[in-house]
Formats: sequence, C-alpha cells, structure tokens
Amino acid sequence: MVETLETHKEKILVVDDEASIRRILETRLSMIGYDVVTAADGEEALETFRQTSPDLVVLDVMMPKLDGYGVCQELRKESDIPIIMLTALGDVADRITGLELGADDYVVKPFSPKELEARIRSVLRRVEKNGAPGIPSSGVIHVGSIKIDTNKRQVYKGDERIRLTGMEFSLLELLVSRSGEPFSRSEILQEVWGYTPERHVDTRVVDVHISRLRAKLEDDPSNPELILTARGTGYLFQRILEPGEEL
Repeated sequence: MVETLETHKEKILVVDDEASIRRILETRLSMIGYDVVTAADGEEALETFRQTSPDLVVLDVMMPKLDGYGVCQELRKESDIPIIMLTALGDVADRITGLELGADDYVVKPFSPKELEARIRSVLRRVEKNGAPGIPSSGVIHVGSIKIDTNKRQVYKGDERIRLTGMEFSLLELLVSRSGEPFSRSEILQEVWGYTPERHVDTRVVDVHISRLRAKLEDDPSNPELILTARGTGYLFQRILEPGEEL
C-alpha cells in the first residue's frame, strides 16, 4: 500500500537523461502525492527550475550539455532549494564533490525508488520550520557577531545575512541546541538526515556540511572557534553562555 501525502502538493523536479528513470520517478512520486516536473539535460533543468519553482530537485550527475555538478553550482548561485544527487559513479570522492558544491544528500545508482522517496521526505521535513529542543523561546541566539534566528531560519554575521541551505541550517540548529556538548557523526546523520543506524554508510556527508558551515560562519575556517571538532567523536558548537554567566 502506497502512503500518500496529506499536505499540500510539493513540487519535485526530476533531472535525468534516462527516459525510463524519469518515467518511473514521475509515476511513483506522483502516486504518493508530489507534483512532478522533469528535465532530460542540465540546460533544460535550469530552464524548468526557473519556470516552475520546485520545492526540491532530484539531480543526476552524468548528463549531456551540462552535468549535474554544473547544474548544482548554477542553482546554488540563486537558490537554497534542497538538492539530492543521483550518481552511478563508483568513487566516493566523486559523490562527495556534489556535496561540496551544495547538494544536501545523494543516492547511488542503481537505487531503490523507496530509498529515494525516503530521502526526499527526510530532506523536505528537515528544511521546514522545525524548532529544536534547547533553543530559547525567542528563537534568537547571539554568539559574538553571529545571530541565529531559528524562527525565520536565518543567520547573520554582523549586518550581513549568510545564506545557508535548509540542511546546513538544520545542522547548525542541532549543534546549537546542545552547545558545548559533542554530537557523533552517526547521531548527526540520524537527527538531520534521518538515516537509521544501520544506514550510516558514509559519515563524510557530515564532514562536508560542517566544512561548508565553517566556510560561511568562521572568521578563519581552518582554525574554527564556533564549530569545533570533538576528537574521536564528531562535532560540537562552542558553549553559549547565558546572560550574566561566566566561563
């Protein structure tokens, strides 16, 4: 029995040069309640994206005219839309490239449509407004020159707004919710990406997103002061002091 969505129809852009994959995904995603649009190459993907304003992009890597990496780069210049890469490449380093360019997650071909559907649900759920426990009732956190507004899901460094993708913000929000306490990579994958413990295949997904956050927030990303590495464990956000509290 196929579980259908009860909320408003979210729009998914499926980009793949294989017509059979486009048909299968369009059929399956439509059956569970998504509005689906498709594109067969990178250039068509960008045109369709600008015309239809989807809520999430499923993006193949190997395509004619403009590959998935190029599309991802172009999308990140103008949008924080969630992106899930489809890759048949065997080298893990090639898969990580998509994450470094701004993708939120990836699924390796050949893949189970059910797995992709689960990834889509998880990413869309995490990028929605969803306050984490441990966040003050005001939803606003100040750390030095950084202001984090969890209600608006916005981050400022001084007067400048820092653009984060939905998954980047969810990762930051998780770390901040227990500032001063380390999270393991597996715990982060479970909390932010929705991976079950047995699905924890490549924790570098976390490492790449941490690197992206540091590049955007830290004064010196190579010597971070906000998002710290917990040796042998994972990562933590520096302890946030309460008003009047001293170290």
